[in-house]
Amino acid sequence: RYRLGLHDVEPDFLGRCYEYLLRKFAEGQGQSAGEFFTPREVGFLMAEILRPRPGEDAYDYACGSFGLLIKLQLVGKRLDPLSRIPLKLYGQELTGSSYAIACMNRIIHDMQGEVLRGDSMRNPKYREGNALKRFDLVIANPMWNQAFDPTIYENDPFARFEEAGGVTTGKADWAWLQHTLACLNDNGRAAVVLDTGAVTRGSGSKNEDKERNIRRWFVERDLIDGVILLPENLFYNTTASGIVVILRKNKPKDRRGKIVLVNASREFRKGNPKNHMPEEAIGRIAAAYLKGEPVDGLIAVIDRAKAEENDYNLSPSRYVANGDAKVMREIPELVAELAALKKEEARLDAELAKVLAQL
Repeated sequence: RYRLGLHDVEPDFLGRCYEYLLRKFAEGQGQSAGEFFTPREVGFLMAEILRPRPGEDAYDYACGSFGLLIKLQLVGKRLDPLSRIPLKLYGQELTGSSYAIACMNRIIHDMQGEVLRGDSMRNPKYREGNALKRFDLVIANPMWNQAFDPTIYENDPFARFEEAGGVTTGKADWAWLQHTLACLNDNGRAAVVLDTGAVTRGSGSKNEDKERNIRRWFVERDLIDGVILLPENLFYNTTASGIVVILRKNKPKDRRGKIVLVNASREFRKGNPKNHMPEEAIGRIAAAYLKGEPVDGLIAVIDRAKAEENDYNLSPSRYVANGDAKVMREIPELVAELAALKKEEARLDAELAKVLAQL
């Protein structure tokens, strides 16, 4: 009785239904859902910041359900509704079940693209000859704090690590950002979700730290456009906050030498089992980020000297306080108030002594 083909319903109706089911499935799966599903509001925030343009190539090397690439396409269509030139979407996914979900999600959304299966760190599939294929946009949410065998980084045939700040040890967060950088063309932009520790580990330590060294390399080459601290309890595999690191190979003149830091940790609504970011917050954060000017309680803009002063700690919470404001008072005022309290205490003690003497 009812026709439900792609051309029988409003645009993206079936896609939104599929994503709704994916989210409900993710809520039921708990920890394992983080392998294939990034919260939709995080994906839309990343897409709004990247501002995709018609015909651009977009790549997700840990594409899960293909959701981040789909959100890039949807935002690109909203920004330029008259364009008939879609983005070219490329994804790679390691897990077989997530690969199947990604293929189905792309088809249901009726979007052009390609998904290949494989390990993007050990065996990136998208290549041009012996080099990695380079894209206009990279968007990804790789596994946080992932451990790789150090031999993977050594003698890398694509020159992703030694030539981009050095080889990391332990956690692979910055290795993923090095891979991201290697996949960007000369005007490329990227947004990558990582654990909050990725922008703080090693800072303040007197010992040599490889992650801090890589951060310094990125800052000195003006590759980090910004960092956004997200609210807690958004993601399905953790209650911890995450961050979005935005890279840009060729910044516009007004953003060169600057890093925009956004503390969006309070921009959420409580939910069960997970919190979520309302649409108005996504729009407000994206607009303020793109403007690139300081906003009390939300945004700080630092330069390379400030980053160096803080030993390349790029956590937005270090530079932007958005909790209740603390009232700072002068010491002489506090001393005078303390003296008055002591005087009042003596008076009350005397009155109490009189009362007790009559018992």
